[in-house]
Amino acid sequence: MRVLAALSGGVDSAVAAARAVDVGHDVVGVHMALSRSRAQHRNGSRGCCSIEDAGDARRAADVLGIPYYVWDLSEEFEDTVVADFLSEYAAGRTPNPCVRCNEHIKFSALLDRGIALGFDAVATGHYARIVDVPDGTGGARRELHRAADTVKDQSYVLAVMGGDRLERALFPLGDAPSKEAVRAEAAARGLSVSNKPDSYDICFVADGDTQGFLRDRLGSRPGDVVDADGRVLGEHDGAYAYTVGQRKGLGLTHPAPDGRPRYVLEVRPQANQVVVGPSELLSVDDLLADQTVWLADDVPAGEWVDAEVQVRAHGDPVPARVRRDGRSRASLGDGGLGAGVGAGLEARLATPLRGIAPGQSLVVYSGTRVLGQSTIVRARRGAALPA
Repeated sequence: MRVLAALSGGVDSAVAAARAVDVGHDVVGVHMALSRSRAQHRNGSRGCCSIEDAGDARRAADVLGIPYYVWDLSEEFEDTVVADFLSEYAAGRTPNPCVRCNEHIKFSALLDRGIALGFDAVATGHYARIVDVPDGTGGARRELHRAADTVKDQSYVLAVMGGDRLERALFPLGDAPSKEAVRAEAAARGLSVSNKPDSYDICFVADGDTQGFLRDRLGSRPGDVVDADGRVLGEHDGAYAYTVGQRKGLGLTHPAPDGRPRYVLEVRPQANQVVVGPSELLSVDDLLADQTVWLADDVPAGEWVDAEVQVRAHGDPVPARVRRDGRSRASLGDGGLGAGVGAGLEARLATPLRGIAPGQSLVVYSGTRVLGQSTIVRARRGAALPA
């Protein structure tokens, strides 16, 4: 099988490519250049797009003895991932750019180009498993599952890829017992990235200052910080810089009568207001979402099913009853955020969660299996679990 191995310049992608070579695939390595300006990349491997990463990827390809190319995907990255990041914050939502990068770049732009060039699949260094399950008709159903190493599991950010792309994906590290084992394997293979630090933060925010990045791109938009009753408690320079659950940096000029801390409860972009209140108002047990990507064709729409949901990349799953249907944002009553393009989904939680913001990715699991992904539109309190 002809396999395109995405080489980020880190240890995970290098070992994944090596394992693809080991099983006999015809492997070609490619590094994705995501910025036209090298100055926008950060140093020290704090993100996945640092200046030295392309060189590290090339050295890994040399050790593995595979061809190596750099593909310029900067235009696609700016037009999809960065543009989505800015528009979501401007609309009062909290996006996850890694989810969008996996959707639009790693498993869309990269895979589409690879298929056009005759490749059969894309291999990446993500920690997740693909399981082929007999479907009872002589065929097999391909499922996305959590990685063997639950600490490093990345199925949350991969759930958005969709069934068609899942068919052409390879995750060679899915059964790796730990990151330490992967590093040891890299060292044994003579890969110089074996001790390279993990990447983190947002790769296109060069200095790690997300609020500063938003201010530079979106400009100053002064408005009021209010309580749940509409009383003005302070001012802000841009509602986009706040997210639900935030406690610090609220700029309040009037302390709470009871002296308790206050948190961001809601961001209202149309009114240009940030609403704050006590911590107990952050707890929610009913999540409404749309733009659903469903991977489990054997789980029907319109019915409540027992599942677990995860709302943060490194969060704990929570038991819930979940139902998906054909509703979009307009019918979900989202306060005018605009109609969505995918089916709706509702999750009623057995245990309330705190600080859930519109725009977050909600991933539905059944044990280790990923059933689907949806984007949260609204979170509310007081819903009873359906029978």
